[in-house]
Amino acid sequence: MRAVWLREFGGPEVLVPGAAPDPEPGPGQILVAVAHANITFVETMFRATGFGPFTGDPPLIPGNGVGGTIAAVGPGVDPALVGRLVVTATGGTGGYAERVVVDRDAPVPVPQGLPLDQAVAVMADGRTALMLARAADPRPGDRVLVEAAAGGVGTLLTQLVARAGATVVAAAGGPAKVAVLRAATLDVVVDYREPDWTDRVRAAVGAVDVVFDGVGGTIAREAFDLLDPGGRMLSFGLAGGTWADVPADLAAARRVTLLRPHPRPDELRALTEEALALAAAGRLRPLIAQRFPLERAADAHAAMAARATVGKTLLDVA
Repeated sequence: MRAVWLREFGGPEVLVPGAAPDPEPGPGQILVAVAHANITFVETMFRATGFGPFTGDPPLIPGNGVGGTIAAVGPGVDPALVGRLVVTATGGTGGYAERVVVDRDAPVPVPQGLPLDQAVAVMADGRTALMLARAADPRPGDRVLVEAAAGGVGTLLTQLVARAGATVVAAAGGPAKVAVLRAATLDVVVDYREPDWTDRVRAAVGAVDVVFDGVGGTIAREAFDLLDPGGRMLSFGLAGGTWADVPADLAAARRVTLLRPHPRPDELRALTEEALALAAAGRLRPLIAQRFPLERAADAHAAMAARATVGKTLLDVA
């Protein structure tokens, strides 16, 4: 089968197309014929340094999320599943390929009427956005700052916050991303690369009640300073290269709650199913702004590393 190999940790060029053995499902396993592979920012970090939640030493096939059709099942698995459209995590590796084998309990069915590419776009980012929104519980009248608001998670978070009746303050880096957010007619849009971005937030809404931090580093600390006493802050990304550095004692002195949800596997699956259902109903709309064929996975990673992407980036496999 066709696949993309990570031969060593390094720049995007270490992702090399090549052949791989066709996997076969064993007892309790399912074979998925992949149509689309999800790419997340953390995968670019793993490719570069081995950093992140995934494990494995090169050579390996990277990729943790795919969507496709169940093509075969192993012993002990209901053969009636063959032909169903599903999205599934792969356990951290194997996704940049034409076929993957996963445990029978891993795939999540795609709701009727939801295009498969949208299901893949919502699978990980949608459940993350739902998890964050549930933890922060934005309410009507709240002022909610979403960093990295033009990214995959950020574009979905802005929708959930707006639906809760809160004021959306969307922050992104660079004119192109700001233009995407302005086109979405959000309440307040700022460019956090501008030195006075926090002044612009204060001029528009005063302080904020919730910060969804998708950048980390200096931007996260500046966003923390915008919080009113009693505010809530959640970090979900480190586009700036490092996690938010907000000491717990400083947060306590400011009466700010640092929320760090840790859902169980069954909760993650329920969030995934809910995100897919919301997308099928048109209430959660992923922005698929970049698509690359499987063989150009290196170009996809290069675009993400250069911060040249908005919304979701997919690899089209089939």
